[in-house]
Amino acid sequence: MRLAINGATTMTADLETDIRSAAAAGFELVELRSNKLYDYLEKHTVEDLKQLLAETGVGVLSINTLEHITWRSDEDYAAIKEECEKLSAISAAIGCPYVLSVPGALRQGPRTDEETIEESVRVLNELADIAEPHGIKLGFEFLGEAGNSVTTLDLGSKIVNLVGRESVGNVIDTYHFYAGSSSWEALENLDPQKLFIFHINGAEDLPKDQLNDSKRLYPGEGVLPIAKMKETLDKIGYEGPASVEIFRPEYWERDPFVVTKEAKEAAEKALGLGKYTAGGSW
Repeated sequence: MRLAINGATTMTADLETDIRSAAAAGFELVELRSNKLYDYLEKHTVEDLKQLLAETGVGVLSINTLEHITWRSDEDYAAIKEECEKLSAISAAIGCPYVLSVPGALRQGPRTDEETIEESVRVLNELADIAEPHGIKLGFEFLGEAGNSVTTLDLGSKIVNLVGRESVGNVIDTYHFYAGSSSWEALENLDPQKLFIFHINGAEDLPKDQLNDSKRLYPGEGVLPIAKMKETLDKIGYEGPASVEIFRPEYWERDPFVVTKEAKEAAEKALGLGKYTAGGSW
């Protein structure tokens, strides 16, 4: 199984440092944060980025993220579509297969699942129309914290299935799976071809209503059921990548090369890879 690291894990580092630290730690892939990408391109070109990737031998798994794509004003949604075009073009140029997206927050007042499904399917189809000509696929990642419009894999996978395009698939994050109380049935019944990326991390042992992104930990630490999730994904035949994504400010204050190395070690141990391999398809 191929391992990646998401630039959120070393949020205060710049794009070049993310790539070089990933290479030093032995990661095959990186997920680029769009804000870091834009900062990099203020002083460099896409060709420079391609040369950096070639030099380090690291591939780009995805660019993160088209933020809160649903329930937006007309002006904000127009900006999201423009960004989708921009990120899709860059992705195609650097050999990156995925641009990731996350659903919007709930507006004031109740929203039914039916309304959320209708809105999400419409938006994902429109964004896929933009990404597909570039050969790019869209990952749709549900967000498990309260206040988001799609908080479970159950609802997220239903939306992806209703979109019904090869270019639109799920992104599952261990933290969001746990925080939103996704069902194991949704994971067990998932079409592995509809799962693009598996984000991995740990989390502190707190009541779910006290969890937030800052409480994430290295994979295998804390309470998240990463071993059971890995076992389930094995059973359904998932053969895609796993990517370490942690939003912990304490890690951001440390040397990114050290954090990235520790993240690689933790990921291999949690998933049974590298020196921790004990059989299985991964």
